[in-house]
Amino acid sequence: MIGQGYVGLTISAFAAEHFDVTGFDLNQRAVDQLNLGISHIEGIESSLLTKWIKAGRYTATASGSDISDCEIVVIAVPTPLTTDRKPDLSFIDAACKTIGQNLTRPVLVINESTSFPGTLRNFIKPAIEKYSSEHIEHFYAISPERVDPGRTDFNQKNTTRLYAGLTPEASEKTKDFYSRFCDNLVEVSSPEVAEAAKLFENTFRQVNIALVNEFAQIAHALGISVYETLDAANTKPYGFMKFTPSAGVGGHCIPVDPTYLAAVAEEHGAPATFIRRANEVNLEMSEYIVRRVAADNGGNLQGKAVLVVGVAYKPNVADVRETAAELVIQHLRSQGAVVSWHDEVVGNWKGESSAPLHGADIAVVVTKHDSVDEKKILASAPYVFDTTGKVKGAKGL
Repeated sequence: MIGQGYVGLTISAFAAEHFDVTGFDLNQRAVDQLNLGISHIEGIESSLLTKWIKAGRYTATASGSDISDCEIVVIAVPTPLTTDRKPDLSFIDAACKTIGQNLTRPVLVINESTSFPGTLRNFIKPAIEKYSSEHIEHFYAISPERVDPGRTDFNQKNTTRLYAGLTPEASEKTKDFYSRFCDNLVEVSSPEVAEAAKLFENTFRQVNIALVNEFAQIAHALGISVYETLDAANTKPYGFMKFTPSAGVGGHCIPVDPTYLAAVAEEHGAPATFIRRANEVNLEMSEYIVRRVAADNGGNLQGKAVLVVGVAYKPNVADVRETAAELVIQHLRSQGAVVSWHDEVVGNWKGESSAPLHGADIAVVVTKHDSVDEKKILASAPYVFDTTGKVKGAKGL
């Protein structure tokens, strides 16, 4: 399993019930912790990891040569954006290099990392062949990850999984692998369909979040409650799916995947205007929120002590990738506010430690963890602005 983050370690933990798993990661510190049975991922208990280690079913390594005896190699590495917000396949390329340089016999290579259609066929396969010293006909397949950190009702066993191989034999081998620990597998006609489906799943979410974020601004301008309006609309039993407004989108998927879809669309001459605009709307929410906070405080935040409550990208996880809190903090500081942050789950971020939940002039709630008492949030400052809809008695969207 190449990559031992949220996806790779999760799959490793489920696969270890049926296979001997080698978890490869370049982060030596993470590897050392994993081999001690210490999990760094919410939802994967250290006790489960320890169980598989003691049974000889799991080991972590930072040495590529340790994967040479594997019969199945799963790529589960990040696919972020570059600094100019373009698809970045450098982690996949590094994984391909590890595979190409260390495997000397045909194996099943499965990509779980999210990327644009054609990545398996036109990037991964040629890259592995390029890095290999001899011509080896591996079996190539795709099965896009479906991991929702912090969620307990859906896991790798009961979440439907898509898959497709470059050849019928690769598809069959992929089915045999995942069927050991996943109850429902759906084969699609090509890897490109599976890759596109994954991108569309998260683009669907981003677009609808953007829609409800824009609607929240409309509702405020009209003087009506966005939450009551959404609840009212949700009484319709068909043709409606409820989304709620927020400070923006975060994490390793929703802010990133639509850009991969837009990039490949534009490369092929197809429009992606709607997708691009949805991303802009979500990014603009942070500035809108700061304008609202400033307007409620005399139009001037200069010198105000502002506490941002919750910097994780979603409740009950420590993941801060692409968190909306970062833009909120930037806009607050650009207005002269003296900003600190509090997050009981994250603890340390960007070289700063979580501040106490009190003593501020203004509190802005970006993420509400279940462990945080809303009464303490309300008592943390004379003015509290809640972007989550979960703190009753606070000002909000």
